[in-house]
Amino acid sequence: MEKTKLEFIVGVFVLVGIICLGYLSIKLGKLELIGGDVYEVIAQFNSASGLKAGSAIEIAGVEVGRVRAIRLNEDRAAVVLAVDNTVKLYTDTIASIKTRGIIGEKFLALSPGGGGDPLKPGDTIRDTESGLDLEELVSQYVHGNVK
Repeated sequence: MEKTKLEFIVGVFVLVGIICLGYLSIKLGKLELIGGDVYEVIAQFNSASGLKAGSAIEIAGVEVGRVRAIRLNEDRAAVVLAVDNTVKLYTDTIASIKTRGIIGEKFLALSPGGGGDPLKPGDTIRDTESGLDLEELVSQYVHGNVK
């Protein structure tokens, strides 16, 4: 009887520990199990080199969403952005691919504008700036093709 009670208490303790570990993994990994309170817009880039699904989207250094997917649309990269519903973007928004530090991770920086109409889910951000490709710049410098 005493052994069964002890095994039950240990089992409950282990179960609670596994649930807490799962919760922390989801929160720290910034995963979304259910859609979340976001809307999707699309940005077209000439090159999305280094940007990955799950990369941060920032406005003024504050994270406001995540890159949901990157697809090829004809000859351009179509980046699907999941932006918090509390953030309002307009048709004159500028999306830029930036790098943290010299060789750090890539993220998407948005300059929201404010002079155009509000973007609706599924709309496209027209003004984009592809990221700086450090490898290409070094290659041009080495081969003397710097302009």
